[in-house]
Amino acid sequence: MIDVINLEKQFGDTKILKGVSVKIEKGDIMVIIGPSGSGKSTFLRCLNCMEDPTRGHIIFKGVDIADMSVDINVHRRHMGMVFQHFNLFNNKTVIQNIMLAPVYVQCQDLRRTKRKNLWIRCTNLFKKQADKRELIPVTATKAQIKENAQENALSLLKQIGLQDKADVYPSTLSGGQKQRVAIVRSLAMNPDVILFDEPTSALDPEMVGEVLDLMRKLAKEGMTMIIVTHEMGFAKEVANKVLFIDDGQILESAPPEEFFGHPKNPRLKEFLSKVLV
Repeated sequence: MIDVINLEKQFGDTKILKGVSVKIEKGDIMVIIGPSGSGKSTFLRCLNCMEDPTRGHIIFKGVDIADMSVDINVHRRHMGMVFQHFNLFNNKTVIQNIMLAPVYVQCQDLRRTKRKNLWIRCTNLFKKQADKRELIPVTATKAQIKENAQENALSLLKQIGLQDKADVYPSTLSGGQKQRVAIVRSLAMNPDVILFDEPTSALDPEMVGEVLDLMRKLAKEGMTMIIVTHEMGFAKEVANKVLFIDDGQILESAPPEEFFGHPKNPRLKEFLSKVLV
């Protein structure tokens, strides 16, 4: 699904990523670990071009989205993102947060279709009957788009047991509830892959479990996920690939049994000796 080739990211004279290459297949649960400042989050943000790569290629479903000529917004529709600090809109209710992206994108597509149909109608006036183009079908009105998005949002909230929170504002939720809402907000776009940037690091310890339970459920359902985390137990249990990044480079990549049981890289051995206690 994603093929990262010699990815580099530089801020001024400082190189954060130094030629990272990795393949992510459909259904992979890839966990990325490493010390603070090693480039993990920068790598994740480069994957959906929230940070523009300095050099290299990111082939997502056959398209190099690192190419500046590519409309990245088209491809971001298929790549969800869950942030460390939730990034919910505090001036919108829970259900409005979940509905926002799908309604915006589908209404944008509707406006684009209507403009194209107007152009087709105008050009058809000057064509013979046999040469006239057919109009592009309009599958839903703006009202129907909003209605469908609301139904889907309520269904997603029901799946995580928060349907009674649909009309409240994020400020009234616990940290764990906010992060679960942030996850289903990504799911509302029906993405092919979800990127998680330390999704539990801002949570109190008792709230971590409810977020990890939801992520375990997504893993069982076959969702492709790339997760930057410090939760080693979760990585052992759920991941099928674990990467160790340090100083902007992948120093080791292996299945969790081999990665944690028989690490080869000396820096990884040192890192695991400090975090696995």
